[in-house]
Order: sequence, then structure tokens, then C-alpha cells
Amino acid sequence: MATKKNRGLGTGLDAFFSNDPLQDLNQSSEGIKEIELKEIRPNPYQPRQIFDQDKLKELADSIAQSGVFQPVIVKKGVNGYELIAGERRFRASKLAGKTLIPAIVRDYTDEQVLEITVLENLQREDLSPIEEGQAFVTLIKKLNLTQDEVAKKVGKSRPYITNYIRLLQLPDSVKGLVETRKLSNAQARALLKLQDPEAIERLAKKVVNEGLTVRQIEKYIDENQGVNKAAKKTAVEPTPFVRSTRSSLEDLLDTKVKIQQSMRGKGKIEIDFASEDDLARIIGLLNVEAD
Repeated sequence: MATKKNRGLGTGLDAFFSNDPLQDLNQSSEGIKEIELKEIRPNPYQPRQIFDQDKLKELADSIAQSGVFQPVIVKKGVNGYELIAGERRFRASKLAGKTLIPAIVRDYTDEQVLEITVLENLQREDLSPIEEGQAFVTLIKKLNLTQDEVAKKVGKSRPYITNYIRLLQLPDSVKGLVETRKLSNAQARALLKLQDPEAIERLAKKVVNEGLTVRQIEKYIDENQGVNKAAKKTAVEPTPFVRSTRSSLEDLLDTKVKIQQSMRGKGKIEIDFASEDDLARIIGLLNVEAD
């Protein structure tokens, strides 16, 4: 698959490859050797969990007939080798009944392997939204990065990173619908307005069965699931000052803010956050010290 240049990921990969084998393997003969497939362990940091079996079979048929044109990338381990890049070629070669595969052996640290693997997969654009969100979380946890740092590394905005990470809050059954493309990224995010996992699952089934749009999902939640009747009776239209304050807070905190005000003047502020890391970022912006 051709790599699209506008993803902004080339810089992250170039930091590790002097002559990037992921971009130009056909023109490189650097250290290519035949390695037994049984000596190669799958990459533990592989973010892609779902592989199109039909496409994998097509690749296996091609390999069975013509061999592997592009070597995989591996690192030497204590016992055998660890796969860094080329998961589909590795799997298809096994499916084709091959015992050997051409490989380039590189010496990388575990941290470098992690980053290269995640960036290489993000660059190929065929991860599901759930896999992409998990890839961002892996970078955050394993490399101790903030969401802002991940955003810069992959060439995306911080809200983009946050939105994908938020999808991981969905119940497993709904994540499955996103992974199989039965629910779009936008539809799944709209479901997160509900707090109850069972309610999310019920509405997700309705969305799939009836083909509800994002706007229809939001309207349904407002009318049937997300409205507190008592609050509705006492709520008032936000004043210009409240609207302006909410907008300023959203700009400052880079997240959704809700301000509710009752007829008696009292109210509350709700601030969305996607993870503990995101909460820590917000606390820092508010200049609050957390224990």
C-alpha cells in the first residue's frame, strides 16, 4: 500500500532509519539474509489485531508462486529474532507453507521497536479506530509521552488523539462494531454521551440496525436517554456571559465544557477528560495541585 505523505509520520520514522527500509526496501541490499520463520517471534507491540483474511490469502498465494519481494525487519533476540516490520508478509509466508523469509536484521532498543512498529502501522492507514486509539495509549504508557507529544510525533492535533483514545471507553461489544466498520468513528463518539454501558450497547444496536446518523444519535440521546427531567424543569437558557465563559474554558482546556445554570442562579460546570493523563493536563492548566 502506498504511503500518503500528508499524514505527517515520516519524520518519526526517519529518526530511526538512516536509509529507511520501510520506504525503499526494493533498492536496499543492506544485510538481507534468509531466516527461518520458526526463529521469528511476532512483535509484541503490534497494534493491528484484525487482519483481512481474504487479502492475507491473496498475499500468501502470491508468495507461494513468486516469493517475498520485500524483506521483513527483525532484531536479534535472546532466542531467535523479534519481528519489527512486515507482519503481513510474515503471516502470509507461514500460510503459504514457507520455511524461510528474507529479512534485514537491525539493532534497536525495545523503545525504538515500539515506536517504529506503532508509527509504521499508523502510516499505512488501515488500522481500525480502536486499534489506532490503543496505539496512541501504548505510546503514552510505554514511552511516558503526553497526548501533546504523541500528537506532534504522529502529525495530528491533540483533540484528534483524545477522540481516538476516548473510543476505548466503549463497551467491548461496541468496540467490535467499530473494528468491523459497522459503526463509524463519529457514530461511536456520539454514543459516548451516554454514561451507562448497557445503554450504549442498546443504542449501538439500534444505530446499526436503523442506520442512524450522528445527528440522529445525538437527538435520540437528548430526547430519550440523556435528559434529566428534574433538571429540565429548573434549567434556564445560558446567559451571554455563561456562553462566553464556556467557550473560553473550552479554548483554554482544549476539551468539551458544559455549564448548567438553574433558575435560582446556582449551577455546575462539567469538564470532559479522556484519560488520567488528560486529566493531569487539565489540572495543570487550572494550576491545581493534585495529591
